[in-house]
Amino acid sequence: MPQMMLPIFPDGVVDLTPDLAVQKEAGQIVYFNGMMPVFMHDEDDIQSFQMITSQFCISGIVKQADIVRAFGVTKDSVMRAVKRYQERGPGGFYAPKKTRGAGVLTPSVMEEAQQLLDEGCSVPGVAAELGLKRDTLAKAVLDGRLHRVKKRSNPIK
Repeated sequence: MPQMMLPIFPDGVVDLTPDLAVQKEAGQIVYFNGMMPVFMHDEDDIQSFQMITSQFCISGIVKQADIVRAFGVTKDSVMRAVKRYQERGPGGFYAPKKTRGAGVLTPSVMEEAQQLLDEGCSVPGVAAELGLKRDTLAKAVLDGRLHRVKKRSNPIK
């Protein structure tokens, strides 16, 4: 997976275009149209940076090359951010990432796995019995979706 390049915010005012400038001051990034501030975000807020620069590109205020030159980010990252803005709007930068759940651990498989674990089978043994990967079951145990029977340290006689 490619490493994300963080923007470099130079100190002082930098002109992106004759009408748009950016200033870094005390950890805050402020975008100006002339003398009027139009947007502000924290220096560490990458989502807001991507959102506002994409909005500027789409509205025709700046070119993608201006963003690449001014902030030292890659052309591809700017293109991806602009595409995200076009497809999902500003909310697309702040929405939680969609993740896929474990498709193999269906409710019936979970029930069967839990029965085997309750009978005292080990996680690798249950995985082999059900034809699952050992790590899949181990993650389910760690997440609390499945639980192992605790072994007694002092057996009852």
